[in-house]
Amino acid sequence: MDSNFIISQSDAVDFLKSLPDESLDLVITDPPYESLEKHRKIGTTTRLKHSKSSSNNWFEIFPNSRFEELFIEIYRTLKNNTHFYLLCDQETAFIVKPIAESCGFKFWKPIVWDKMKIGMGYHYRARYEFILFFEKGKRKLNNLAIPDVLQVPRVYRGYPTEKPVALMDILIEQSTEKGFLICDPFMGSGSVGVSALSLSRKFYGNDLSIDSLNHTIDRIKNIEETPDTC
Repeated sequence: MDSNFIISQSDAVDFLKSLPDESLDLVITDPPYESLEKHRKIGTTTRLKHSKSSSNNWFEIFPNSRFEELFIEIYRTLKNNTHFYLLCDQETAFIVKPIAESCGFKFWKPIVWDKMKIGMGYHYRARYEFILFFEKGKRKLNNLAIPDVLQVPRVYRGYPTEKPVALMDILIEQSTEKGFLICDPFMGSGSVGVSALSLSRKFYGNDLSIDSLNHTIDRIKNIEETPDTC
């Protein structure tokens, strides 16, 4: 694993189990959380329908019952004195916070990503998403002037649930230095990888979907000529 980036197609937990103890400098990830199914059933999201503007063909729900095993592996693979960012909705935040704490993480706060454009919903339409900020050990942020509300416009008509690279830039620059290794076990559109490589970091990415792998490789092929795959 000497490449600047490695791309894998696997279950997220299985992928993390393949990595050595304390090998990662930062994890940023956005699992396809279980509450999406509830919102789909009542018609407040189209994120799981079969279409290229949505995502049912491209990812499977990661059930709440598996978060403990996920967090155990994230904690194991992170070096001491590192950060972990989990993007999620309000409902999932209440479920995962105590689980992550029971696995050893210190919870600092929810960072609010203000998407600056109204989205879907029924009671007060969605404009924000949480980024749960966890720590293993103790690590100071690189810039203490950054607020806990990050205003970055959402990606419109991109890959399903695509996150803006500019948002990942903030998190990566806050919690790492050049040459550090960043991991996203649910990489989706590959925004974490694009940001990491553009900022002279290394990236390990994984997703179950072959569409995600192909999409991510297409996005970063101008940053690195040939990816390693496993």
